[in-house]
Amino acid sequence: MSAFASDAALDDVRDTTGNGTEVDVATNLLAGAVQLSILWTQEILLSPEDAAKVAAALARAADQGSQISSSKPAEHSEPRTPA
Repeated sequence: MSAFASDAALDDVRDTTGNGTEVDVATNLLAGAVQLSILWTQEILLSPEDAAKVAAALARAADQGSQISSSKPAEHSEPRTPA
């Protein structure tokens, strides 16, 4: 089971050249990190409408990631004492 949750709003976003390249934006539900993936190649050409969808998905993931990371208790390390 993955700790990442993908944004379903990008399910229909594909490369404009028709080669099947996909983009995925996911949030790590444990740590709040945001993952941007371009699947099947190293680049993707998006229509302006799809680029706006990706930007909105990144903004949603950033908000969700911030909420997750701010709700985690702060990790405190013990102060070092001089030897």
